[in-house]
Amino acid sequence: MFLKYGPKGEKVITNIERVSRPGCRVYVSKTDIPRVLGGLGINIVTTSHGVMTGKEARKQGFGGELLCNIY
Repeated sequence: MFLKYGPKGEKVITNIERVSRPGCRVYVSKTDIPRVLGGLGINIVTTSHGVMTGKEARKQGFGGELLCNIY
């Protein structure tokens, strides 16, 4: 994983929001994986087949624990 910067060196990632916490785990099914900012951001989901983005999990038909949203 690499951090992404704009053409003038400005940050492209403006916010990372932790969703699932040790005291309150958030699990989602393949149909309930949310889209972040209408598809402009990504979310990270841990599934039984490994850690992947929400878009990949939806495409492959896996649900799992929603770790964070990045935009």
